[in-house]
Amino acid sequence: MRIVAIVTAYHPDERLAAVVDSALADCAAVIVADNTPGGAPSLAAKLDDPRVTLIPLGRNLGLGGALNRAVRDLPADAEAVLLMDQDSVLPAGLVPGLAALLESDAKIGIAAPTPWDAEHDAAYNFGTDGKTVEDRPVVITSGMLVRRECVERCPFRADLFNDFVDMVFCIDVHDAGFRVVQDYTLRLPHSMGNRREHGVGPWRVRVIHYPPWRHYWIARNGVQFVRDYLRRRPLAFASMGIFLGRKFLSVACWGPSRFRQLTALSRGVADGLLGRYSLGYLPEGAYPPGVRDSEGE
Repeated sequence: MRIVAIVTAYHPDERLAAVVDSALADCAAVIVADNTPGGAPSLAAKLDDPRVTLIPLGRNLGLGGALNRAVRDLPADAEAVLLMDQDSVLPAGLVPGLAALLESDAKIGIAAPTPWDAEHDAAYNFGTDGKTVEDRPVVITSGMLVRRECVERCPFRADLFNDFVDMVFCIDVHDAGFRVVQDYTLRLPHSMGNRREHGVGPWRVRVIHYPPWRHYWIARNGVQFVRDYLRRRPLAFASMGIFLGRKFLSVACWGPSRFRQLTALSRGVADGLLGRYSLGYLPEGAYPPGVRDSEGE
């Protein structure tokens, strides 16, 4: 199976070269979609392997926008696409393992590893001990191997900027008639952000701390997801309500700058319900398609 990797980057550090090298070990080529705004230096410009295609986007299109742009440059003979971020180096054997899953069943559209928290030596997914491969409703973008037909039939939601792009893509792939599977024996070291542990009596609670702009998009897109997919996924309302409720609670209990964080979450929920955007919660240089040209303020 001829595989091409797509790496999305944004102000990448020196780890980007190691990520690209790890992909080239098993992929025919690598496409780097660099979201670093024009005028800012980027280490992506130092990539010089002839198998690497660099797309300097000149502005931050977000995850969905960058992926859609990179898909347009896929070689005609690419049969599958490996999606990667800029700081997850692929362990040996991971790509062949995912490729074997795609080749085992033509109805598998996405094969994914399990994201592994190397700092805490634990899986991000709960209840995975002893499991091998199973069908999943959604998986995260980083490390997923996608059949070429899926990325052509199911474009990424650029208007979601970053959060829930992977969830919506997986559901669209399901609706196109494909399976999404995850192999729990294939571990991809991955950082979900500033993850910290807090004590609650005898228990330890793991909380990921984000800046306010990120919490805005998590809340806004979570509500938007429910609005868009409620008829096809009626259980989404309850599960998203629990997810956002836990997010509000964790921020209220342990979040830094709690007022700003809770304001961002609340504004995100309101904007999601009203189908609008608050552009002040976009990072400088961000121009996700379908957002900057909206009437949001």
